[in-house]
Amino acid sequence: MKSTHKRNISEHVMGTGQNSLILKLRNPMCTFQEALLQERDKRAKWHGIPELLQKLRESSHPNSDLSHTHSVLKELSSLLSMEAMSFVTEDRKSAQESTFPNTYTFDLFGGVDLLVEILMRPTLTMQKKKPQMNDDLVKDCLSVLYNCCICTEGVTKSLAARDDFVLFLFTLMTNKKTFLQTATLIEDILGVKKDMIQLEGIPNLSGLVQSFDQQQLANFCRILSVTISEPDVRNDDKHTLLAKNAQQKRNASPSRAEVNQVTLLNIPGFIERLCKLATRKVSEATGASNFLQELEDWYTWLDNALVLDALMQMATEEAEHSSTGQQPLSSYESSMATSPLRHRLPQSMKIVHEIMYKVEVLYVLCVLLMGRQRNQVHKMLAEFRLIPGLNNLFDKLIWRKYTSSDHVVHGQNENCDCSPEISFKIQFLRLLQSFSDHHENKYLLLNSQELNELSAISLKANIPEVEALVNTDRSLVCDGKKGLLTRLLAVMKREPPDSSFRFWQARAVESFLRGATSYADQMFLLKRGLLEHILFCIIDSGCKSRDVLQSYFDLLGELMKFNIDAFKRFNKYVSTDDKFQTFMTQINSSLVDSNMLVRCIVLSLDRFESQTEDVKVVEVLSECCLLSYMARVENRLSFLFRLVNVINVQTLTQENVSCLNTSLVVLMLARRRGKLPFYLNTLREKEYAEKYPGCLLNNFHNLLRFWQRHYLNKDKDSTCLENSSCIPFDYWKETVSVLLGSDRTSLCAIASYIDEPFMDLDRDLLED
Repeated sequence: MKSTHKRNISEHVMGTGQNSLILKLRNPMCTFQEALLQERDKRAKWHGIPELLQKLRESSHPNSDLSHTHSVLKELSSLLSMEAMSFVTEDRKSAQESTFPNTYTFDLFGGVDLLVEILMRPTLTMQKKKPQMNDDLVKDCLSVLYNCCICTEGVTKSLAARDDFVLFLFTLMTNKKTFLQTATLIEDILGVKKDMIQLEGIPNLSGLVQSFDQQQLANFCRILSVTISEPDVRNDDKHTLLAKNAQQKRNASPSRAEVNQVTLLNIPGFIERLCKLATRKVSEATGASNFLQELEDWYTWLDNALVLDALMQMATEEAEHSSTGQQPLSSYESSMATSPLRHRLPQSMKIVHEIMYKVEVLYVLCVLLMGRQRNQVHKMLAEFRLIPGLNNLFDKLIWRKYTSSDHVVHGQNENCDCSPEISFKIQFLRLLQSFSDHHENKYLLLNSQELNELSAISLKANIPEVEALVNTDRSLVCDGKKGLLTRLLAVMKREPPDSSFRFWQARAVESFLRGATSYADQMFLLKRGLLEHILFCIIDSGCKSRDVLQSYFDLLGELMKFNIDAFKRFNKYVSTDDKFQTFMTQINSSLVDSNMLVRCIVLSLDRFESQTEDVKVVEVLSECCLLSYMARVENRLSFLFRLVNVINVQTLTQENVSCLNTSLVVLMLARRRGKLPFYLNTLREKEYAEKYPGCLLNNFHNLLRFWQRHYLNKDKDSTCLENSSCIPFDYWKETVSVLLGSDRTSLCAIASYIDEPFMDLDRDLLED
């Protein structure tokens, strides 16, 4: 629509039988009759922009007096800036071209290209003495370009297509006076650039980054987040594994994002400075007055009106914060809370400023933690005491007060459109999740007393301490009376039932438990009432959010797996038939969400049934309603049938592939007990009863063929399957091979249970 409108403007301007006025304006050799230009200007409502552009072009040639150039540009800027201000304050609603006529006219008559030429001219001259441009002129050029980007469709993309200009912009970041405007424009351009920029192509990147002060580095992280994130990472769970595997085959070499991550890690002191930024206190940051001076062009910095709302809200809440006694305040904070609003506002702006910086820094650290260089990043984050630093900020900044959050699970990426405080909490929780997940450094989330508690639990249970716990460097753990994990549990219990924070909180705690099951870790959390809290949320709180319920099912599975004490506690809480039925209804309402918990119950039951010499185990086995339910073979078969039926090769994603692995766990345990033929035959009978013979088993056969291609790939890490189930991966592979056997006389081969007319095993559904 916009391009059509622009073409109509051109046709109207040119008129019938006349030479192209636009082409003349773009050509500095052309002259115009002043009367004709003014007449056209008045009719088209150009507000003198074409004439000003002509003056700008004539005054900006090499060796000209750029002071005159600057005065013309200021005049142009005044015509464009109000449109940009209107665009930002309207929260960037979709705008029609007619809404911003001045900006479109400026672009139409070559203003954007002219400003790029003016900015880059010093780099293109052959003269030994390069012409120097005034900082204010550079700033105004950049601001006008940014205004055009946000108001005129296509400008950002056209600038992004010019690699020479994009790389040139990075050189402007060395000047502190033009840094903010440059960073804002670069971020906008990189957000639409088709090909991700290669950081190693930026001239002297290491020197550039090392020259930044802390505030510049934090702003630079906004740019980095675009360069180190894989495209569409926000929809990772929605992409089918079939498509992702095919893409990995096509792109065997490291992606640009991965190369950029390595480039950053090779910059001396980079991670250390990010850790300092992430953990510094508000009182250590630049004063609010300096902050306001930096925001001379503040509207280019604010992404939406939520930031302004947050500033005013925080200013008015400071007094309430101190009077309710939620957290102890410093003397400075107390004086701010009781002072007039006009005095409190700068402090509130300073807090929001610091929070927004930390959001960007935590996002970059989180992406690096999930990359191929994870172990290297982990080592540095531990060495630079990131976790103890965040622990010290927890009460005073991260969770300084309750923040309302709706039922939506806010964005899982840096572009989440929510308030600074919500973004900050989510990025903090995502960082904890990435830090703890399957890594021995997870014990840094505890303090020394809590580590001693874990050791005491192992000693009392007469089991060896986990090696990772023994090897934890006590000088790098949390300080104070509580570690970060314990603080997180406390706020988790206070969160409203459907709050989206519950999802991220549960994911962060679950990551602490993932990997090889640790009895001591489970008991540490059980003693703090976590199991009862989870069951309350699932059964009694009325929580309807599927995302929150899924995260609680997964957490409950890790908390209870192989732990007889956990099942005893479960039975004590779920003490009535009504509660148990409510619990099972929640599980059965979506097996994709609850299948990890089902897997935990099946695995735990199998282990407990082999420990009948233990009196406590026998007692719980006989009393626990959940174990009794799963002990009935018809219930296990019902779960198996639905797990296989809910997925197929074409719909497998990272989110639901766990259903396939859970069904395999059920069959592996049946195979150990010589019951595999019985299970397969029951599935066959179920097919006939449902009047679609062969459909389920053909589907399962195809799923297992995909499983082989997916998990036997040399790049796949099979230790997760092995650690989570305590079943050797060789047994996983062997069972799948047996099930896929082609010998129709084998009672353990799926093919034996599909009648010939319904056989559909030769069709290859796995082709790319």
